[in-house]
Parts: sequence; structure tokens; C-alpha cells
Amino acid sequence: MGHSEGFPPVARSDARALVLGSLPGRQSIAKQQYYAHPRNAFWKIMQDIYGIDGDYAARCGALVDAGIALWDVLHASVRAGSLDANIDLGTAVANDLDSFVQAHENLELIVFNGKKAESLFRRFVSIECRETVSTKALPSTSPAYAAMAYEGKLKLWRAALPRARQ
Repeated sequence: MGHSEGFPPVARSDARALVLGSLPGRQSIAKQQYYAHPRNAFWKIMQDIYGIDGDYAARCGALVDAGIALWDVLHASVRAGSLDANIDLGTAVANDLDSFVQAHENLELIVFNGKKAESLFRRFVSIECRETVSTKALPSTSPAYAAMAYEGKLKLWRAALPRARQ
């Protein structure tokens, strides 16, 4: 069982949407990058929705320019491998999402990247969201979630996320 520790958020103060994962997997931790697994569809979906491309720094910059922030529900936990099912809930430590929401006045939407992120949020986070902040669970971009084809995931993500800034 390995100890997994997340990263700080990728965000700007004017973020309109926050995408929450559960906890970075092994490849993401090794590279210190969100969604680093080559078969994770997250960055491809962001490219198809917002035209985001380039190296990791360029993709993160374009993402925050589009009003999207990235973070995880958990700051740390013990987990064997990278599967969400292996997260040891007894060792889980949540990120301070309440402070994040309070500090981002333009935030309208919290999106969960998969059902595990949503269930961890509901279990570990007692957040005082403004009435203007809604939440939405979307299909996981992880290659471990193969029950839905890429096109189906893209359609749901595109419908949920805010339009690109003009």
C-alpha cells in the first residue's frame, strides 16, 4: 500500500468551474501533473471543447484562461496502485475545498470527474456553497472507466462545462 499525495489546485481567481478528481494516480504523481496517464481522456476532452493543446504548462494555462480550475477531493490517502476502488477511506484527508470556494467568487460549477470523486466529496467535504454554485457528476475520464465510449464522455462534458470565454 502506497501513500498518495495530491497537488495544489491549477486555478486562477476568476475560475468559473472547478473539476474535481479523486486523488492523482501513480503516473500523475510521478510526473507531478494532473491526468498524466496517456490513456486518460481528460486532456483530449479539454482539447476538443476548448482547443487546449501543447505541453503540460501550456495546457494548464489555457485551461485557466477558459475559466476552468483543477483539483482533487482528497489531499492524501493510502492506496495500492491507481484505482479509486483501492483508496483506503480510513486514511483519506480531504483538501480544503470550502476555502477554495470562498476564495473564488466567480465559481458557478463544481464538476466531479467520475462517481468516486463525487462520493468522496459527499463523504469528506462539508462545504458551505453559495446558492450560485451547482455540482454535477460526469463520467470518469480514466481509462479504468470503459463502460462509455469517448464520444459519449465528450458529449456530457461539453454540455456541462461553461462555454469558452470570448
